[in-house]
Amino acid sequence: MNPPRTDARRRHDPEARGFASDNYAGVHPEVLAALALANGGHQTAYGGDVYTEHLQQVVRGHFGAGAEAFPVFNGTGANVVALQAVTDRWGAVICAESAHINVDEGGAPERMGGLKLLTVPTPDGKLTPELIDRQAYGWEDEHRAMPQVVSITQSTELGTVYTPAEIRAVCEHAHAHGMTVHLDGSRIANAAAFLDVPMRTFTNVVGVDVLSLGGTKNGAIIGEAVVVIDRDAVRRMRHLRKLSMQLASKMRFVSVQLEALLAKDLWLRNARHANEMAQRLAEGVRAVHGVEILHPVQANGVFARLPHEVGERLQKRFRFYFWDEAAGVVRWMCAFDTTEEDVDAFVAAVKEEMAR
Repeated sequence: MNPPRTDARRRHDPEARGFASDNYAGVHPEVLAALALANGGHQTAYGGDVYTEHLQQVVRGHFGAGAEAFPVFNGTGANVVALQAVTDRWGAVICAESAHINVDEGGAPERMGGLKLLTVPTPDGKLTPELIDRQAYGWEDEHRAMPQVVSITQSTELGTVYTPAEIRAVCEHAHAHGMTVHLDGSRIANAAAFLDVPMRTFTNVVGVDVLSLGGTKNGAIIGEAVVVIDRDAVRRMRHLRKLSMQLASKMRFVSVQLEALLAKDLWLRNARHANEMAQRLAEGVRAVHGVEILHPVQANGVFARLPHEVGERLQKRFRFYFWDEAAGVVRWMCAFDTTEEDVDAFVAAVKEEMAR
């Protein structure tokens, strides 16, 4: 059978890859195949389809028998919906100053979710009970937004990873103060790959109440999910998802992608590969005089400092971002489709530009 006709044309080089973001990567072939299987015929809209139903079983296998998944369009949507579900109108969220919800979501938690973010500077992107206490006060002070949630990111925006014990300490401390714990897991697979443990080991087992489950950075086209672990802590998720414009009508096409990643080991294979490429990149540039690795490389990102003019020249050859342009700090991200050849070519370019 001949393929259906289309006027669409490929407008990019499919072999081009850079180190700007794992969001730059395409879609894993197994996810594309799953989408094709889910296509054709009619299925109930808004999550009443068989793929979304089966996704619940898959998610419970990872996060416990009581877990429930609510697919959404994107990570910001997942975070905002999840945080709204565990706060009152007067509530606030304690998070790291570097957290995605504070730095990279355009003010959506505050402007769209009506939340107050209480931020804490951290050296490595991770909160501790002692750091949480910098903002965990004033519950009865009507002049201050009430701390109700602690939000942590796994892996963090600085590429570091919480151990299960560290998350348990955060959860126990937050719960002792009557607060819930949200985990932003846009790169949760990379954290599990680094720790070499199941995702449950640092989520439901240690006390996380609700999490944002990432898919796009790990090989999906579009779609994340809010996973509710403690149903008693979360209110009206279905209503909030719709109110927040995160309810997909053809939800089967979001759910089947998450199923393709999570039902077997694709999520872990993709994450392990991305992490391994980041390690290869770090090892390569660490040997270059004048390049400084700033944080432990534990997930799929490398944060480095190098002369600003070198960074600018490199950007003309490979896509990546300055993390702190004034300080010459750059971020290099690897993805599931980053190859050893990509990394080696980039390391060679760093050596060339540093030698100029």
